[in-house]
Amino acid sequence: MALRFSDDVKKKLAEKHGVSEDEVRQCFENLEGEYVMEKRPEHLTDPPSHWFVAETNKRRLLKVVFIARKIKTESGSETRVDIKTAFPPDTADIELYKRLGM
Repeated sequence: MALRFSDDVKKKLAEKHGVSEDEVRQCFENLEGEYVMEKRPEHLTDPPSHWFVAETNKRRLLKVVFIARKIKTESGSETRVDIKTAFPPDTADIELYKRLGM
């Protein structure tokens, strides 16, 4: 699974949320639950966005939002993950994830 960060997302992660690309990668590696499909109308995308809450290697908790896309490659196909955002979750995000993703 290849993670992709657009230039705009890289800038937003660094400037608005103080999150590094490496921290996002660590959250994917450290994930202990499942991905949750975004269902709030104001956040719907095509294909759908998914999110999860996980820790970095330094135990910083982040909410990571992404879109997974199947892309064709010379050897068949693979999943590319386009990162939308990542930020420290609020209490509501943590509680919702405990109900839906764990």
